[in-house]
Amino acid sequence: MAAEWPEIERAEREKRRELVLQAADERLLLCGGQLPDSLTSLTLLNYLEVSGCAELREVPAGLGLLSHLQSLILCRNALHSLPPGLGQLRGLRVLDVSGNQLEELPAELSHMAELCSLNVSCNRLRELPPGLERCTKLAGINLSRNLVTAIPPGLLGPQLQLLASIAAADNLIEELDGSVGLLSGLRNLDLSNNRLTEIPYELADCTKLKEINFKGNKLKDKRLEKMVNGCQTKSILEYLRVGGRGAGKGKTKVDGAIKEDAKDKKKKKQRKESEEEVEDVNKMMLRVLHILENPAPLTVTVSANIKDVRPYIVCCVVKGMNLRPGNALKRLLTAQTKLHEDLCDKRTLATIATHDLQLVKGPLLYDARPPKESKIIPLNRKEINAKELVRQLQFEAEEQRKQKKRQNVSGLHRYLHLLDRKENYPFLVDAENTVISFPPITNSEKTKIRKSTRELLVEVTSSSSLQTCKDVMDSLIAKMAELNKFTLENKEEEIIADRDPEDDYAHEQPAANQNPETEDSTQLVLEQVRVADIDGNLKVLYPSKTDLDLSSSFVIVR
Repeated sequence: MAAEWPEIERAEREKRRELVLQAADERLLLCGGQLPDSLTSLTLLNYLEVSGCAELREVPAGLGLLSHLQSLILCRNALHSLPPGLGQLRGLRVLDVSGNQLEELPAELSHMAELCSLNVSCNRLRELPPGLERCTKLAGINLSRNLVTAIPPGLLGPQLQLLASIAAADNLIEELDGSVGLLSGLRNLDLSNNRLTEIPYELADCTKLKEINFKGNKLKDKRLEKMVNGCQTKSILEYLRVGGRGAGKGKTKVDGAIKEDAKDKKKKKQRKESEEEVEDVNKMMLRVLHILENPAPLTVTVSANIKDVRPYIVCCVVKGMNLRPGNALKRLLTAQTKLHEDLCDKRTLATIATHDLQLVKGPLLYDARPPKESKIIPLNRKEINAKELVRQLQFEAEEQRKQKKRQNVSGLHRYLHLLDRKENYPFLVDAENTVISFPPITNSEKTKIRKSTRELLVEVTSSSSLQTCKDVMDSLIAKMAELNKFTLENKEEEIIADRDPEDDYAHEQPAANQNPETEDSTQLVLEQVRVADIDGNLKVLYPSKTDLDLSSSFVIVR
């Protein structure tokens, strides 16, 4: 008996632009592990996902006929090969075939001129197809957990000026070609757990490089290996830059020369900072900014479970934000939404959450848990477990499509696909084991910010990289400083009508936890938040002197 595919029939009937097929193993068994050919008739699709199907062994050769397709997600299946016809998808921007059993990729992938993101991780690949450098719009490639022995030099050449992220951990790579230095846009490079013995000095030519990981490689240069194991990105790049060719091959300059060079650089930096401070005072525009260590920063512990779900988190405490006057709170939420749309690429790269610090019970735990066992009170909703919340949102999205007779949905419903293929969901949990954040969907009503909020805990999470979190946090803090300055300089009247009773209570209490220096000032005070693993090893302390461009904001960091 032939299997029925009502999702495909409905998509064709309603002329849908998106189609997601999951949990279809029973039907695939009836079809011999193949998807129906009728799938190739959905020529209006721009998003197609078939995931989590252990019985899916091949996809129709005619998928290349879906000429409008921009995103093709075929992850966590049992695919052994991909049809060459995929090369016909000239408009494809995202291809994710991670978590399959692929041993090779068709050479025709190089014909995808619009390809921006390629994820082939967790397969059995021994090499990448030739010609990928022709995909000049490629911004990120993930080939971790394969059997790859080398990254093709062409993939590291000057043609890929937009390539910002290379993830190639857990492979068999023995050498990194020096042409990697030609990747002018490279920001993140992960080659951990490979067979490298040297790091090419040309890597220091990647001026935008923010995060590198070479852990788990047995380098000849033991001093460099120590830096690598300490994740000291800046130190590694400086070491390669100063040591020249010898640094990557176990030979270094004399320690004294290196120290002398470092002293010169420090003096130049101090002189430059001094000149900038004088200029700032003369213009009466900016304040002198200081970073002081907080002896007891708020701590976020990251569990090992989160690694394969949404592994990166950066947090920061912001004090002195005045949200009571006029539309100040609305402007902050609007700015956050805009960052989600633009810099965070509709939350696909990162997600922001803001909390009222006075309602946060630390220390915090960032963990991945089964959705059915994790309850949350979402913003403006009643308490519900995460699985039911997602199911409820999916139902609302379907109703929204029907009512408005269109393919796209709005609100939180737009981000549900980011949880696809996740057996566990990411949660930020307080000391009372209460979920205060469920990225990338929502944070909790318990820590919701209001007009009375003056101290915020700001959280940025990402499945992309730690540097992405930092970049988003930098932009958010700069925007908050700008909004705070605007609010106070325009002397907006305080909103009294329709005030939340909790706001009244907070307003009447002594400002014991507020910073008196910022009560009537445009300045924001930032306090560091420490993120560590379960054993207490520091992962990130934000903000630090290297994180923020402090030349343009009214901010004190301590």
